[in-house]
Amino acid sequence: MDIGYASEKVKLYDEKNRIHTIAGHNGKTQVIITLPFINKTVKEELSEIDTLLSTEAQGEIECHLVVANEKHADPHLKHVDFLIDKEGEFGDWYGVRLQGEILEGEFTKSLLLISRDGALFYDEYPKDISSPFDHDTLLRKLAAAQTCYTGKGCH
Repeated sequence: MDIGYASEKVKLYDEKNRIHTIAGHNGKTQVIITLPFINKTVKEELSEIDTLLSTEAQGEIECHLVVANEKHADPHLKHVDFLIDKEGEFGDWYGVRLQGEILEGEFTKSLLLISRDGALFYDEYPKDISSPFDHDTLLRKLAAAQTCYTGKGCH
């Protein structure tokens, strides 16, 4: 999916097997993070993003951590929902599923920013999964995504 194209709504599950629909047009800015694993370093980075969102969010930003399967544990962050792609819909639609022996079926490390009108506004796929996301760029893009949408369409 390219920047500017409409994102697709997908159904995911929380740890209590409740269905959550994310992406698409819901009137809120959405940050979606995918990861192939959650270790101490990843938890620290997620905690930093959680803190960034708590100062920026003011109720208008949703953040979701999406993993490929139930092998992953919820890092229990305040502003980040932990969701599981049990049906494979997210991984297939957004093209984040990895192939290869070590991480087969897991998701690559990615960050997707969807604007309030449901369009993909920014994406980041670090070449090295141990590299952190670019927080400065994320903050700039968040500000831009929230101010560019007027809710009145293109006319």
